[in-house]
Amino acid sequence: MKVLLVEDDAMITSGLCYALEQDGFEVDTVSTVTAAIHALQGGGHSLVLLDLGLPDGSGYTVCKAAKEEQDLPVIFLTAVEDEGNVVKGLDMGADDYITKPFRIRELLSRIRSVLRRYEKRGGDAGGVLKFGDVRILTREAKVQKNGQEVPLTAMEYRLLLCMAEHPGQVFSRNRLLESIWDVSGDFVNDNTLTVYVKRLREKLEDDAANPTLIRTVRGLGYCIG
Repeated sequence: MKVLLVEDDAMITSGLCYALEQDGFEVDTVSTVTAAIHALQGGGHSLVLLDLGLPDGSGYTVCKAAKEEQDLPVIFLTAVEDEGNVVKGLDMGADDYITKPFRIRELLSRIRSVLRRYEKRGGDAGGVLKFGDVRILTREAKVQKNGQEVPLTAMEYRLLLCMAEHPGQVFSRNRLLESIWDVSGDFVNDNTLTVYVKRLREKLEDDAANPTLIRTVRGLGYCIG
């Protein structure tokens, strides 16, 4: 499985190449937008790890090309931490976003998680997941209820997608906490998870006090469908 690493810091590139290759990946490395676009045209990549700030432009340009031409999974690697850049990247279709400095084990875990989502997504109808009157347009990272778009935060969307990809499966609170990360790279805590579930129900359920889409399975966790 081949990863395209777009990073202009030689030290970071060297460390990431070693870690990825030790984990069984083949790695192509480039350091500019121009070289990244050329590499994408060559094909054969399974995922793009992408620095946001590059010498000849923005990583957003590479993300757009990766999504429009091949619908490749994209994870941003960047020192930029403000929420606006996070949201912009996710709105463009980026699958995850991790800020520097980061832990290698964390990055590898996120890579595997994103790749699993794409493998399971392969059979869905044009990148659409459905449950009840809710549709998740996975390629555009958008959610609709009765045909109307429902605005979600990045973390609300990640939480919903995590459960929606496995309808009928019960997710324990611990498993959800391990599966979703906040944008600063720290684990979401238990109280915050409760708030996110509550907000999702308020936005998607006909009656948030009596949820039928995102159900609580007493003593076990949460389940969609």
